[in-house]
Amino acid sequence: MVGSNYMNSNINLPKGGVTWRSTNKLVKVMNNSFYDLPCPINLNAWWSFGSMLGLSLVIQLISGLLLSIHYTAHESMAFDSVVHIMRNVEKGWMLRNAHANGSSMFFICIYAHIGRGLYYGSYMDKTVWFFGVHLFLLTMAEAFLGYTLPWGQMSYWGATVITNMLSVIPVVGEGMLRYVWGGWTVCNSTLKRFYTLHFLLPFVMVAFVFLHLFFLHEKGSNNPLGIDSSTMCVPFHPFYSVKDLFGYVCFMFFFMYLVCVDPELLGNHLNYWPANSMKTPIHVQPEWYFMFAYAILRSIPHKAGGVYVMFLSIVVLYLIPSLHSGKYRSLCFYPFNQLVFWVLVASLISLTWIGARPVRAPYIILGQLLSAIYFFSLLPNPLSLWLWDKLVEYPESCVNRPVDLKWLKFLFIYKLLSLLPLKNGARKWAHKCSSS
Repeated sequence: MVGSNYMNSNINLPKGGVTWRSTNKLVKVMNNSFYDLPCPINLNAWWSFGSMLGLSLVIQLISGLLLSIHYTAHESMAFDSVVHIMRNVEKGWMLRNAHANGSSMFFICIYAHIGRGLYYGSYMDKTVWFFGVHLFLLTMAEAFLGYTLPWGQMSYWGATVITNMLSVIPVVGEGMLRYVWGGWTVCNSTLKRFYTLHFLLPFVMVAFVFLHLFFLHEKGSNNPLGIDSSTMCVPFHPFYSVKDLFGYVCFMFFFMYLVCVDPELLGNHLNYWPANSMKTPIHVQPEWYFMFAYAILRSIPHKAGGVYVMFLSIVVLYLIPSLHSGKYRSLCFYPFNQLVFWVLVASLISLTWIGARPVRAPYIILGQLLSAIYFFSLLPNPLSLWLWDKLVEYPESCVNRPVDLKWLKFLFIYKLLSLLPLKNGARKWAHKCSSS
């Protein structure tokens, strides 16, 4: 990450345009944040997912506001109001499909965004990272609240299962559960409270987005190499605005396919049945973007233990900056950690698949194994980063030495002595060899 003078980076811009956009008080903030924003010259396509998240948020806000005009937050009318929107409201089917599948697109982008941050070390800017994790948790809460509003069979029982997790909190858990429900079970009061929170949380998310961007632009974006790029910057427009526009086209192509062609591809057909508190579905499961956490939850036989481990699987993102022990930010310089990263991605995809399977053998043992791999992919990173730095470190006096068989033999002996408690002796031996 570059220094605080990042915004003053020397980039070539038209003189007249800079003068007008920099002096107009109304335009200056937007200009410095988007149009003339200095950006590293080597950003790749993974950086476009941040702007796609902004597009997803706008789609969700607009479609949600329009849907709220026709939705009725009452347990006896909520399901029928959704059916009314789909059948009777002009283009209501498109609004409802856009809002439902927009959440899936939001999570696809946010998981890619987090993965990019983990791979390229963006988490080293702790303030930006922490606000991003806050946003991720708010997004998960918002998605859960929205999933309950259609008041279908899976919505009702999903709300029952998830809210019951509050009961594992010592002392105050049962009281909090009754307060959230507004009664002795999930009922009309629960639906109204969830609808109110679902309507208000997006505005809190918008505030966090502005804070996230503010601290990001204060120091500037990271780059694939994780190095200071303040002397190699280009303006955001047109270099990256064109790339983001291409990303929007790809985003909208897949999004409109989901909305108009296959709206139930990522959904659950059981939610087309009205909520029935007297009939429990055989398999109660959340939406696909929560499946990995759900698989971790049910892999632990103990109820409280499963909830704590599931919560830890998400909150562990707060610990990532503290776990970094390498000299470099990006995993481009750490081949072993690149392998660990892709093992992490594979474990998340596999856990998502396991979460959709029934609770029986062999899925139970597979879920437990993949949960262990998930945590193992995150926690040993500091040790492997430190070990790789030690392996590639060699005496500065030998930097210009040609690489040959003799040099490799020398480097192996030096590393062997360095790993043993003979570091000073290794340096003396290396100095002696280099001088001869």
